Amino acid sequence: MRTHTSNNIALELPSSRPSTYPAPSPGALPALSPRLHNKDLAPTRIEGRRWGRYSIFALWTNDVHNIANYSFAIGLYALGLGGWQILLSLGIGAALVYFFMNLSGYMGQKTGVPFPVISRISFGIHGAQIPALIRAVIAIAWFGIQTYLASVVFRVLLIAIHPGFAEYDQQLILGLSGLGWACFVVIWLVQLVILAYGMEMVRRYEGFAGPVILLTVAALALWMYTQADARIAWSIREPLSGGEMWRQIFAGGALWLAIYGTLILNFCDFARSSPCRRTILVGNFWGLPVNILVFAVITVVLCGAQFQINGRVIESPTEIIASIPNTGFLVLGCLAFLIVTVAVNIMANFVAPAFVLSNLAPKYLTFRRAGLISAAIAVLILPWNLYNSPLVIVYFLSGLGALLGPLYGVIMVDYWLVRKGRINVPELYSEDPQGAYFYSRGVNLRAVAAFVPAALIAIVLALVPGFASVSPFSWLFGAGIAALLYLLIARREAFYADISGESIAVDNVSH
Repeated sequence: MRTHTSNNIALELPSSRPSTYPAPSPGALPALSPRLHNKDLAPTRIEGRRWGRYSIFALWTNDVHNIANYSFAIGLYALGLGGWQILLSLGIGAALVYFFMNLSGYMGQKTGVPFPVISRISFGIHGAQIPALIRAVIAIAWFGIQTYLASVVFRVLLIAIHPGFAEYDQQLILGLSGLGWACFVVIWLVQLVILAYGMEMVRRYEGFAGPVILLTVAALALWMYTQADARIAWSIREPLSGGEMWRQIFAGGALWLAIYGTLILNFCDFARSSPCRRTILVGNFWGLPVNILVFAVITVVLCGAQFQINGRVIESPTEIIASIPNTGFLVLGCLAFLIVTVAVNIMANFVAPAFVLSNLAPKYLTFRRAGLISAAIAVLILPWNLYNSPLVIVYFLSGLGALLGPLYGVIMVDYWLVRKGRINVPELYSEDPQGAYFYSRGVNLRAVAAFVPAALIAIVLALVPGFASVSPFSWLFGAGIAALLYLLIARREAFYADISGESIAVDNVSH
């Protein structure tokens, strides 16, 4: 095995490769292209890998216990699922997320490269812009929306501390009040400051925020349990049964997987900084299955206790916090959810587009500069208008979200089944036409051919009302169809390559 060093980053060349791909020139290392490489996109150094088990656990603690996820789980309760059914549904979702997240994480840990570079393996050095840009557009839109939602919590917090601020919460400017704009800008700047210090500051902030939200929601559930005289309602109506019950249970699990479709795709952005595969395995175990089951229990307690008290189904834990009679505890609750919303927004919606935009012009855009650009775009789209438009959320963002499954299917089957995990990392940064990932002018047409039909099917299943009964499974269908198509295309080409090789050999012998 040979080693090439650039910008103090070690790049490894594996000793074996699949026969269906061109072999590198013997004894020669590819030149690193400035159009494909900078220090932020380069593989992480072994000594710089600080994302240990706790860091990964804290990362998922923030994401699992965010307000949006509670609203989703409470929706299952409102649909008529009982306590044990919600636990089972989220348990199924947790198992699926854990499995798929590990596949993505192992890939990132081994190669040490971020998602836009990982995508070059299957889509080509230039074709990788397709999955990267899809991921970035979704992230930028949701970054703006989540920043707005965090600013709403901040606004409630300020008015609770000083009711006089309410007079600045009246007149609208481009859809937001003066107080609303002030809160939005403050939250926006806080996130920029964190990102300005790079991924190490992200790791530290996630590590700080994780215990804060975990203790907050646990305390909130315990308080609600005592308010309900230690009794909770396990369901709000006659529990579902038979086939419809099981459909809703599995649909809830599949939707939980779809919720994590973005992070499953680019978890390598974080896993690339983990020292070993076991770190990911253990960190993900405590951060995903265990954390999600704790989350499910807390959801059942919050909903069941509230329904036991007054027969009302809440939509979000923030409703309970707003009803806390003690101003001090109300402020602490708002502050905790504010901290975790910022943490989730950074990990899910800021890191990905920063790497993607840097990948568009590595020579000019570092991780920090790209992050500033994506954050600026998130403001310019006036995200509160997006959030208040059901058509945008359902047809635009959900439509793009349906593409994530097919992208994941192509990338994973190419890495794990076609290449068997054998990657030539330096050639991911090379524009040599003979390079392993140059394909046809930098685009792997096989990946595109597998992705397009699977994406169309996933979009139809996700958005067309006639397929509402199977729409929760659109991510799984899209990923499965894309993976199968790509595998069939790759095996077919390998078969004909073998036939061609045998024919040449026979012809040489006959001469």
